[in-house]
Amino acid sequence: MSLVPSWELRAEFARALSAMYGTEVPAYNDLLEVATEVNGDVLGRDGADAERLGDAGRVAAERHGAIRVGTPREMRRVATIFAGFGMTPVGFYDLREAATSAVPVVSTAFRPVAPEELALNPFRVFTSLLVIDDPRFFAPEITAELSRFLDDRELFGEELLELAVLAQDGGGLPRAQADRYVRLATAAFELSGDPVDHEWYRTLDEISSVAADIGGVTSTHINHLTPRVLDIDELYRRMEARGITMIDEIQGPPRWAGPDVLLRQTSFRALAEPRKFRAADGSVFTGSLRLRFGEVEARGVALTPAGRDLYDRMIAKVDARLADRPGRTRQEVAAEVWSADLPASEDELALRDLAYFTFTVAAEPPSTGRPGTDLAQLVRDGWVTPQPIVYEDFLPRSAAGIFQSNLTSEGHKDTSRDGSDRSPEWLSEILGRPVADPYDLYAAQRQASLDRVARQLGLSAPITLTKDSR
Repeated sequence: MSLVPSWELRAEFARALSAMYGTEVPAYNDLLEVATEVNGDVLGRDGADAERLGDAGRVAAERHGAIRVGTPREMRRVATIFAGFGMTPVGFYDLREAATSAVPVVSTAFRPVAPEELALNPFRVFTSLLVIDDPRFFAPEITAELSRFLDDRELFGEELLELAVLAQDGGGLPRAQADRYVRLATAAFELSGDPVDHEWYRTLDEISSVAADIGGVTSTHINHLTPRVLDIDELYRRMEARGITMIDEIQGPPRWAGPDVLLRQTSFRALAEPRKFRAADGSVFTGSLRLRFGEVEARGVALTPAGRDLYDRMIAKVDARLADRPGRTRQEVAAEVWSADLPASEDELALRDLAYFTFTVAAEPPSTGRPGTDLAQLVRDGWVTPQPIVYEDFLPRSAAGIFQSNLTSEGHKDTSRDGSDRSPEWLSEILGRPVADPYDLYAAQRQASLDRVARQLGLSAPITLTKDSR
């Protein structure tokens, strides 16, 4: 019996969620339309250069979603569902520390990890878990009530979970089961029409709008769905020209003349959506909530640990300069810092071991001499060619910035208290599967390419990653 493979299930799931979300949040369709226009214009202008970090087909299909859950049990069930789509937890993000306002969650991203799977469909879901026992946000009586409320709800049905296990174990599903699996998974993240307990929701919202969105309702839902664009600054301008209000700034690295690194993100502001509420006397009335927004991203090359250290130092420098001269924009100041501190070419990033690349034997290697085993020398002498590895993951500060820009209030955070301990190891334990370290994945991809190059060049020793300090 032929199976629909996991990558195709993943692609169908992403398309189904996109169609559903476009129905629920019509402005998302405007975002997709503008992203398609911008990508077409960039491809027409830049040609092959525009596809250095992913071909046009991949970029057009690329999405990441975001969901929020309330308990370790719900998080483990989410992991089961996504595993059936070939999606693995990667990275640990503590937004409690990254946010200046009340965002009491820790997060991971479920995504494919093998390069060939990413090339087929790179769908990711940034998944946040409420930390209900963090005393900086929740008094003991609120923690107890949250626990009771969340334990009483059931987000994911048994049939969905059973199909997910079958898909994971078999690497896919027969067509009829595949259709059912995608349909049930999509329905699990639809916005519920059930009335929301107004008093309970308001109590949580005073603490944190994010906490209310997770623990104040009886279901979960897609919080945002994000296309990828090749020129995020141009998209920002075109969205505002359509009269759609964007958040104040683009999160992450600035636009500058050198290589794009890591991830840039922005969104249109959360729109008022009608919701039914139940009052204390049992009556139902219609109000509104501003929680869901349209995010868009532009991806650059993945940075090594040394590159991330440099990135963090540059961000600190930007913060310091803005504190001294608050009238300037972050993007303007950051562009100056990037120009002064970050190598201006991909080759320099590769030679200084600041970013991850795969390597191939040059199409026209030198006709004389013999290749050595020092990577920097091989690149300088023209034996091998670096190709950037796209950054597939997320930045805690940028994610927190997007969250904060769409909150209805700052909430409450008692910074005088210590927070509840959470770690990648803790998350791995509750998921029942390891949370992968993004650096390990990028390094393995780079090393596999170096091993191939060494074989093709007939080298007797491994290629070494000696830094070129120029």
